[in-house]
Amino acid sequence: MTDDAALPAPAETFVPTVAGRGTARVAIEYCTQCRWLLRAAWVAQELLQTFRTRLGEVALVPGTDGVFRVTLDAGDGPVLLWDRRVDGGFPEVPDLKRRVRDAVAPDLALGHTDRAAARVADGEAGGPAEG
Repeated sequence: MTDDAALPAPAETFVPTVAGRGTARVAIEYCTQCRWLLRAAWVAQELLQTFRTRLGEVALVPGTDGVFRVTLDAGDGPVLLWDRRVDGGFPEVPDLKRRVRDAVAPDLALGHTDRAAARVADGEAGGPAEG
């Protein structure tokens, strides 16, 4: 038997201590039965690489029953960014990055991701020419 009295109580919320680091928390819940850990880790890596210190945390949350859900808590409670069952399939990373950016860093340019989205919005997606 262990003596848990000597251990500090778990923190209710994560509060970064590094100056300049964001406080937003992204949680990626993935199905362990479906073996989607690598997909979840890849999405987490993409978000961490893009947003660097603008996010306080990206958490991988094991789940079951085919779940793949991405939530963002920027201080006002969690907001659902993607749910495999609702949105159909897995998120396209550029779309997910835009959703995170719009919430935590609206001033951040996403480079080619933004340019590609603008081309699609303008009808220049490279599809067959109308004629």
